Amino acid sequence: MADILTPALGESVSEATIAKWSKKVGEPVKKDEVLVELETDKVSLEVVAPADGVLGEIKFGEGDTVTPGAVLGSVSEGGAAAAAPAQSKAEAEPAKAEAAPTDAASEAVAINVPTMGESVAEGSMGKWLKTSGEAVKKDELLVEIETDKVAVEVSSPVDGVLTIEADEGATVTPGQKIGSVSASGAASAPQAAAPAKSANTGSAQVSGDKLSPAVQRVVAENNLDPKAIAATGPKGNITKGDALAAIGSDATAPAPKAAAPSAPRETGPREERVKMTRLRQTIARRLKESQNTAAQLTTFNEVDMTNVMALRAAYKDVFEKRHGVKLGFMSFFTKAVVAALKEIPAVNAEIDGTDIIYKNHYDIGVAVGTDKGLVVPVLRDADQLSLAGIEKGIGALGKAARDGDLTLDQLQGGTFTITNGGTYGSLMSTPILNAPQSGILGMHNIVQRPMAVNGEVKIRPMMYIALSYDHRLVDGKEAVTFLVRVKELLEDPQRALLDL
Repeated sequence: MADILTPALGESVSEATIAKWSKKVGEPVKKDEVLVELETDKVSLEVVAPADGVLGEIKFGEGDTVTPGAVLGSVSEGGAAAAAPAQSKAEAEPAKAEAAPTDAASEAVAINVPTMGESVAEGSMGKWLKTSGEAVKKDELLVEIETDKVAVEVSSPVDGVLTIEADEGATVTPGQKIGSVSASGAASAPQAAAPAKSANTGSAQVSGDKLSPAVQRVVAENNLDPKAIAATGPKGNITKGDALAAIGSDATAPAPKAAAPSAPRETGPREERVKMTRLRQTIARRLKESQNTAAQLTTFNEVDMTNVMALRAAYKDVFEKRHGVKLGFMSFFTKAVVAALKEIPAVNAEIDGTDIIYKNHYDIGVAVGTDKGLVVPVLRDADQLSLAGIEKGIGALGKAARDGDLTLDQLQGGTFTITNGGTYGSLMSTPILNAPQSGILGMHNIVQRPMAVNGEVKIRPMMYIALSYDHRLVDGKEAVTFLVRVKELLEDPQRALLDL
């Protein structure tokens, strides 16, 4: 028997939705044959068969939400289970009745530690919300695993009775078994059915003892009212992101009992209520988490684009003919940014606990606006690319983003980000950091403005540029020096070509 596991979903992606199973229980499958498609707020993923055999079990149906490491189903190797689906219910019951007690134990579904994120090798078990022998429901939150970066919630894979194998405080690794849920114990569940049903009406996500440890900590430290927090987690649970998003809102003070602050307000006759997409919810949560985590500050400068525009105008036709791609401004900015990052390495670093990770590679995230929302694909090893290579790479990433064809590898691991609000006419902005990065450069609209040049007033094409940075790691002097360096390289592009 080989389990079909939910793969790692990428940086910042904590869950996916079952889109479609391509096989049914009892059908033969081949190793590496596509069995099910998962959809996340960023990309679609295909999960293949781990071995030759028969699809023996499907544990999550279309529309269900799953997390990395969750067992989606199983493949019975050798085809022994092929006859099982054809077996009648009447034939199945005697076999079930004759099963030995040890067979019931074999029906238990393992609870494994999910993938906990890029570079996270272990975590610490939090407090179990249930005890061994208690009845649990599918998708009910059981325990939270704390890592040095995130808190990972683990839910029950099926209805049944819980058996705990890893105690609170124990160190665990991805894929490790920490418990199981025995479906054979489901008969005891009706005793707890009544309170469970009442809890599903809304009290489960708002009562303090049902909140996960991480959520309880955020609620307690910020004096939040759980009843006022909008829940977006599975089964209406409040996630850590929901609690963080509520900081500074009306949820910071207990709501009057007579009011219902968590209920949506009524829309007027000229209003329309549309549910946020998962991508938009993720964007909102990550941007707010970035603001809550980093000490963000923005410094500005302005660039005279005369020389870059003249160089581009002089060579754009022959450049396109030679390389098959148009010469834009992004390649010049990317070259300037890489040179400045080499000079000021703190802007290319990140904080990890009490350590600083300095990165000797230059993978530049390029913010791309799509119909579904903002994504930031990564241009790998930008320091090794020519202007043509940068333009081709950015063009390919932009097309993949708009077509929805980005892969997980293209969306994670960036060391610095560039965002160009100028394409939409933005004159000035303060971009928000793309955590865990420590810097992001904002480009803006090029505007003809009167400037003093050698004692004379000249009309020049000017652009404001902005660097938002994490002041915990990058000092003001370093941030200003970085931005001045970018300005110098753009105003005199030959310097970048000569590595000066």
